[in-house]
Amino acid sequence: MIIVGELINTSRKAMADAVNRRDEGEICAVAQRQADSGAAYIDVNCGTFLEEEEELLPWLVRIIQEQVNLPLCLDSPNPKALAKALEVHRGKALINSISGEEERFAQVLPLVRESGASVIALCMDDEGIGEDAASRLEAGKKLGERLLNAGIESERIFFDPLLRPVSTESEAGQVALETIARLKLAFPQSHIICGLSNISFGLPKRRLLNRTFLSMAVARGLDSAILDPTDPEIRLTLLAAEALLGKDEFCLNYLNNIREQEEN
Repeated sequence: MIIVGELINTSRKAMADAVNRRDEGEICAVAQRQADSGAAYIDVNCGTFLEEEEELLPWLVRIIQEQVNLPLCLDSPNPKALAKALEVHRGKALINSISGEEERFAQVLPLVRESGASVIALCMDDEGIGEDAASRLEAGKKLGERLLNAGIESERIFFDPLLRPVSTESEAGQVALETIARLKLAFPQSHIICGLSNISFGLPKRRLLNRTFLSMAVARGLDSAILDPTDPEIRLTLLAAEALLGKDEFCLNYLNNIREQEEN
């Protein structure tokens, strides 16, 4: 499982305050905790600072990569901010995101091609987000083919089925699971990712819902997720799911993690 640590996001009040103060120590400590907890990428999102994003995103990239030797997931709707962040990023980033929307596709594709970054491909187009799995699959397939034809290798594409909260759409979980399964069949060499916490928005005991959905989604083909890697229950759920699905030979990862917890 490719884990993208979600905590450096200024939609979170504590992180917004830290960025506003330019508190490098606090920001980098959050990045380090996520790295220590198994994140493969650190998500960086300062989109709530609309007027300052083009300055803040590359600043965040610089200070975080001085502390943590990991690639970052650059999360922004602003192509200019993405471009400036890519200029200072060390290694191959993950760009969040591109879609089938013509304007967004035209703006982001050159950044993906020139930087060699991987990219999160949203299963939507100018018609918006489909209500069912068939329409999301169609949007995802069209986008995937366009990316492949543009020279983006399958392994660099992370399809996002676009989770919606079950609090407002009762079938949202089932639609997402079906979309994940169909995408994996259509693009077996690509990745499937989701922003895990979207599924539980507006409900109590969100972590319970997140963990449960994660195990269900892994069984359908999800191999990446934007989540909080410092949550020990999420980590255990993921290890248990991989063991039960035969993705952990002799359950070694599961056993080692349990032993580490017992020793601590």
